[in-house]
Amino acid sequence: MGIKVAKFGGSSLSDAEQFKKVRDILLSDPDRRYVVPSAPGRRFRDDEKVTDLLYRCYRLAHTGQSYSECFSQVVERLCGIASDLGLDLDLLPDLHETEREIARQDNPDYAASRGEYFCGRILASYLNWPFIDAAEVVRFDRQGVFAPEWTNEQLAETLRQHEYAVIPGFYGGMPSGQVKTFSRGGSDITGAIVARAAGADLYENWTDVSGVMMADPRIIDNPRAIDWLTYRELRELSYMGATVLHEDAIFPVRKAGIPTNIRNTNHPEHPGTMISADPNPSGEERTITGIAGHKNFTLISIEKAMMNSELGFGRRVLGVLEDLGISFEHLPTGIDTMCVVVADRELERHRQEIIDRIEDRCHPDSIEFNSGVALIATVGRGMVNKRGTASRLFRALAVADINVRMIDQGSSELNIIVGVDGKDFERAVSAIYYEFV
Repeated sequence: MGIKVAKFGGSSLSDAEQFKKVRDILLSDPDRRYVVPSAPGRRFRDDEKVTDLLYRCYRLAHTGQSYSECFSQVVERLCGIASDLGLDLDLLPDLHETEREIARQDNPDYAASRGEYFCGRILASYLNWPFIDAAEVVRFDRQGVFAPEWTNEQLAETLRQHEYAVIPGFYGGMPSGQVKTFSRGGSDITGAIVARAAGADLYENWTDVSGVMMADPRIIDNPRAIDWLTYRELRELSYMGATVLHEDAIFPVRKAGIPTNIRNTNHPEHPGTMISADPNPSGEERTITGIAGHKNFTLISIEKAMMNSELGFGRRVLGVLEDLGISFEHLPTGIDTMCVVVADRELERHRQEIIDRIEDRCHPDSIEFNSGVALIATVGRGMVNKRGTASRLFRALAVADINVRMIDQGSSELNIIVGVDGKDFERAVSAIYYEFV
């Protein structure tokens, strides 16, 4: 007998039929003790998420426009779900109070959080489980910064008083009582926070896909699912564009040593993807775990003779970027060359200033900007033990007639990152995928 915390995304709670699936999943395993719901998502392609409607209500209210029609759509969605489930739950008084409160708030967090709040109340009523308002147990400090240890202490004490409970995702409360939200997708964060506080044996993240895919399905038709990966691998894939699990949601469960299981609400029989600090105990290990990437990077190539013997050269280059508030992605170097990889969005308005400052501080022989670059990360613990992995990767790109403009491999040998022309991004991902899968 253990404890499982289950988080369900918006697509899993979009209408009454999805709620029924969620209830069946939760009641099928008595170890599923705590559930974290998102706000109802899209029911069909052109539908609107409840959270998007609430954001729009706030914008209309604070630009002097009527938002009653928009809010009525929220009321219709939420009350419609409760009615279709046959619940004796009157949400209208609190919804009308919420409508008035939206106009009184000086930021959109309260409005945005109400989708999760009311969805949580509906689910709690449907399950006949206690409802715990996240604003009372997920704590932010006076500056609006999440307070993890304060939250863990207070939430753990509250959960000890309830064998089962529903805790809505995405938001918490500040000392003043003001509602504060995480970034979009933050219900993943709440789920992991609850798992840590509950001392869970497993954190289940239920969504509309059967786990993490080895590559973007928009590029690879029906890519293979990853059955097991480590938190380190997930971190690398998330950073480079894999979006199944919110990046910040990795840390609370990783810190507590709790494995995460990505599951599909619509196919609950599928085992999904297991994510753990440790490798697959079965001993099975593919050469690569997954491929992810982004477009729109610029390579800043700096060349200077005897650069390697000039003390502080790299620090001065990076100091220019730091002074301008620009972060860099990668830093491949040679004896007389240094390449700084920066996202295009970071370079807006600063290109000439970067050149001027580097020339002033470092006196390079040349500075060259190469834009329109895409970065592709091939990630996998298995690469370190497989000879010829890099050779296979670059041969696949060569056969596909793709020019590699940058190579970067971390000291852990967990990934190999290549830079290619943006126009070659999709072909490069396909070439690497089909070489190894």
